[in-house]
Amino acid sequence: MRGAGAVARRLSGLRLGAVEEVCVMLTARVGVLTERAGGPVPGGPGAVVHRTVVEGTPPIPGLCRVVDRIPAELVIVDRRVALLPLASGAVGTAALVVHSGALLDSLIDLFEDAWHEGRPLRPGGGSVGGPSEPDATDLEVLSLLLAGLTDASVAKQLGLGLRTVQRRVRRLMELAGVTTRLQLGWQAAERGWGRGRGGVDGPFRG
Repeated sequence: MRGAGAVARRLSGLRLGAVEEVCVMLTARVGVLTERAGGPVPGGPGAVVHRTVVEGTPPIPGLCRVVDRIPAELVIVDRRVALLPLASGAVGTAALVVHSGALLDSLIDLFEDAWHEGRPLRPGGGSVGGPSEPDATDLEVLSLLLAGLTDASVAKQLGLGLRTVQRRVRRLMELAGVTTRLQLGWQAAERGWGRGRGGVDGPFRG
């Protein structure tokens, strides 16, 4: 897709058509998402969750985290379609629309990597250290693992990539301060992370 107008219209359509979640990465440099679509892609009201990873840009509405560097700007809507702006050149503004497939899965993994490496923003706008508690998806992953599912089965059931599940498990181990999945099971029981879904008796299976 080429042309600033075409890219802006497609971006607007994706944002307005979101049902569950919009995931965005914004660089500190002026790019397609920050310049061509009327400003940064914002969080919005309603049931649609907006998660944004920014590279040194001012805080914007919605769930936002800050990283030192982002490789490319990106918008992912409902994990079903992504808009990937291409480097500007002689042809002007251009973007790639990515639908279900290996490339979309890789872009989702890229966003999740950036999200979990990002520093959450304080209410006043400053960033803080890395997250110290698991989020809702972390807990879903943990609960299913504690119930005895493999990483691959968890990924399939939650609609996540296998790498995403494995990365979340590593993050949970870091949060719990452990080095093995067995230790993570014990820590999950101590901290109450696994309550309400299958207990903590099931072994972890990779």
